[in-house]
Amino acid sequence: MFLLLGLQGNLGELCPVATLFWQFCKQCLPLERTASVLFLTIPLQIATQPQKIEQGNATRMEALVGIVDYQMGNLRSVQKAIEKIGGNAIISSDPNTLSNVSHLILPGVGAFGDAMAELRKRDLIPFLQDWSKTGKPFLGICLGMQLLFDTSEEGGRHAGLGILPGRVVRFQREGHGESFKIPHMGWNQVESSHPNDPMLASIAGNPYVYFVHSYYVQPANEELIWLRTDYGQLFCAAVRRGNLLATQFHPEKSQRDGLQLLRNFLSCKG
Repeated sequence: MFLLLGLQGNLGELCPVATLFWQFCKQCLPLERTASVLFLTIPLQIATQPQKIEQGNATRMEALVGIVDYQMGNLRSVQKAIEKIGGNAIISSDPNTLSNVSHLILPGVGAFGDAMAELRKRDLIPFLQDWSKTGKPFLGICLGMQLLFDTSEEGGRHAGLGILPGRVVRFQREGHGESFKIPHMGWNQVESSHPNDPMLASIAGNPYVYFVHSYYVQPANEELIWLRTDYGQLFCAAVRRGNLLATQFHPEKSQRDGLQLLRNFLSCKG
């Protein structure tokens, strides 16, 4: 039996040397001997690394998105949304693994104090704080947005990551009547503070997005406010500072416009 070691590319083709040898075998060996030639191919593609994709004359690098796992997020739904728009996403709680991605997402569902305890347990707090200083794309979602701020009054007073100045407060029923429901749950409209906002490219008007929350952020610096929503009062629905973005709503649950916002996030270059 002949053993032939060949390199295999992304489309499954053999390298030229292997191809020539195979043609020689077919022409020069009897049929029964040709059948004894064994190919051992080695794939060149590494799935966990960003890959170059040819688009006409341009070559771009696919984003590799890291989703921070601290046992308090809708992790798989965020990952599926990234995959649906053609991105690659990994879920990890390991800072060393997450440090190799191009884009970072901090999702979150649950109580602020518990979330900070889980981040601390996994030694993720220094990693997140350091990442926010690199200028690389960073997206916080729902509780993940709130955790970026200094403090929260949910269940007492808890310190946050301190990446952005401000605090997290609860909606109040006073002055709103019995029809005012907490949590704020369902579809609501957002309005951008920035005309011709590139992060809302291909999203028409003031889109409706999906919220589920009882607390909202009050940034100390109003220049951080990116999107606002009216729910008995105007409140901050999203913040933005360079490539750091955070939304109180869930893009992954906000259908077409939410997926487009995620596409726009993946277009950010760190």
